[in-house]
Amino acid sequence: MSVLPLPDMDGAAADEVATEPVPPSRRRGLPQLLRRPGSGLGVAWLVFLVIASFTAPLWRPYEVDEQDLAHRLEGPSGAHWLGTDPNGRDILSRIFTAGAEPLLVSTLTVLVAFGIGIPLALMAAQRGRRTEQVTSRLTEIVMALPSTILLLAVIGVIGIKIYLVMGILGVLISAVVYRIMLGVAQSVRQRLYVDAARVNGLGSLAVNLRHVLPGMATVIAVQAAQLFGIALLIQSGLAFLGFGPAEPQPSWGVMIQTASQHIYDAPWLMVPTGLVLALTVVAVNELADAIAGKVTAERVVPRRRSRVVASSTAAPADPDAVLEVRDLSVAVDGGPQLVTGVSFALRPGRVLGLVGESGCGKTMTARALLGLLPDGVSVSGGSILWQGRELVGLPDSRLNDVRGREIAMISQEPMVALDPMFSVAYQLIQPIRRLRGVGRAEARKIAAELLTSVGIVDAERVLKTYPHQLSGGMAQRVCIALALTGKPKLLIADEPTTALDVTVQAEILSLLRALVRDTGLSVVIVSHDLGVVADICDDVAVMYAGEVVESGSVAAVLDDPAHPYTMALLGANPHVPDGEPVPRRLASIAGTVPPPGSWPTGCRFAARCQFAQEQCTVPFVPFPAHGDGRATGSVRCIRVEELARAHVTWDADDVGAVVLVGADPLEPADETAPTAGVRS
Repeated sequence: MSVLPLPDMDGAAADEVATEPVPPSRRRGLPQLLRRPGSGLGVAWLVFLVIASFTAPLWRPYEVDEQDLAHRLEGPSGAHWLGTDPNGRDILSRIFTAGAEPLLVSTLTVLVAFGIGIPLALMAAQRGRRTEQVTSRLTEIVMALPSTILLLAVIGVIGIKIYLVMGILGVLISAVVYRIMLGVAQSVRQRLYVDAARVNGLGSLAVNLRHVLPGMATVIAVQAAQLFGIALLIQSGLAFLGFGPAEPQPSWGVMIQTASQHIYDAPWLMVPTGLVLALTVVAVNELADAIAGKVTAERVVPRRRSRVVASSTAAPADPDAVLEVRDLSVAVDGGPQLVTGVSFALRPGRVLGLVGESGCGKTMTARALLGLLPDGVSVSGGSILWQGRELVGLPDSRLNDVRGREIAMISQEPMVALDPMFSVAYQLIQPIRRLRGVGRAEARKIAAELLTSVGIVDAERVLKTYPHQLSGGMAQRVCIALALTGKPKLLIADEPTTALDVTVQAEILSLLRALVRDTGLSVVIVSHDLGVVADICDDVAVMYAGEVVESGSVAAVLDDPAHPYTMALLGANPHVPDGEPVPRRLASIAGTVPPPGSWPTGCRFAARCQFAQEQCTVPFVPFPAHGDGRATGSVRCIRVEELARAHVTWDADDVGAVVLVGADPLEPADETAPTAGVRS
């Protein structure tokens, strides 16, 4: 089988990649948050209010209880800028003196609500379905309580202790905060940089504090601003009803209640206090809207925690294998199987490719090796032996000893796998310090060496950048360096070149080949591209509908495919070997991969295979194939011997045609069976 060679990354190519320009880190001038007129004015008003309220005793022109009965209920004047109340007291002095308490108690309410709601949400998102069910039921009970009646009852028991009352209000509102933050935390935990942190051995608490919580920061800020405004109105409302500080201590609610009694004879009295309260609530909401405008709307999908099961303890089939997967099955909890009976072995210093169409279970198989299946998906059977140790069933605390240190992962989307909140230096130095036990200075030196080893010349400059300042190729190199921080022996690369252009793909593949050659790494690579598999892999496992249909060495499988699906993939391969004519049209495989839960019995490719017969619908075991003396592959086709005798190949120039080269004729397929094949 002829495959177009990919250029090695050396010389000019390496220099070109390493010297990609880095855009400026940030624009000068006002922060984006303050560029909107409304948010800028809102922030200015809040800053003024806070300063004026907390410094009122230092500058107010009159004491709050100083009366001037000769000038009661007057409007603005030179002596009293905002007028006087029914007792002749200065409104300006009383408004800003009263401002400190509502600001403090509203802040207290926010702190209590978020201090309870956020930890509960993080715990439920981390620990999964059972914990979520318990906390959700408890918060639903709290939300069902009549808050206003409960607060009035508390005031009747303990008296007008406004800080305690608003603290209790924070406890009641924490249930709402929990429900909002739970969805956000579950969404953030699905992101690749969170999985990367877990792979690098970061504990659950550290993952929450360093990655999940910063990812929730914008939503927290928006909800906190809105809750602050609500608490401010509730505190003023309680004071309006008479549950505020006693005279002569000023309060916005009491001042509004007094003004309402003189709405006809002194209407101005309502304006100053009402306007200050309204401006404060509007300013807080403008600030929340400005923060919300920076958030990209995304659908929040709840996740469920995966469960693990005990595995078999049979003797290794391949004593030379560093990784052996036997009869691995992955399923949705209470739902369909996603992967069934997957088996393969990987020897040291070799590269194994998992290839197949989308929906065949390649990524689920790769993520199962690290225990990084999505919540609600778990290993339902089989065994994963890593250097003789069983990984299936291990808790996260035990898997953290393997993740990053012995097995690492390179993700498909480098710009998503890197946390946008932190610089490249931080994201490399922290795992190096944790996994290698070195100091900060030594870790930074190692980080620069890792970047250099992956083809980045100006490592010190790249260390100072943030992920959004990198091109796709540079970001993928940083991801590879991140995977190497713990000196792993196995890399799992989930389509590491899919998001890159052709030139950068070739450079990344050349880099992976060099790492395997120079360090003795073993690699499991997931790919759709047979050209990539032929170029870098030593062994290949072809997957279809959640199972391995053919496996063996790359040379044996791709040069002499035994399964019709492998033949069809090769027939549909857009790479044209040197010296062969270009087909009139690119070939394709008719039909689609059946979704989990609707797999047929027997051969799952039968509905798309033109060789299918009735016997193909009966369950059967895979047959040995592609033996090389040290290891034996397999093929899952009941007609494999007939196909081999007939020397069947695919002709992409004639719609799904079959060429019979040998002397033994191939019996025709059952006319009642589907006859789909490669179409050009």
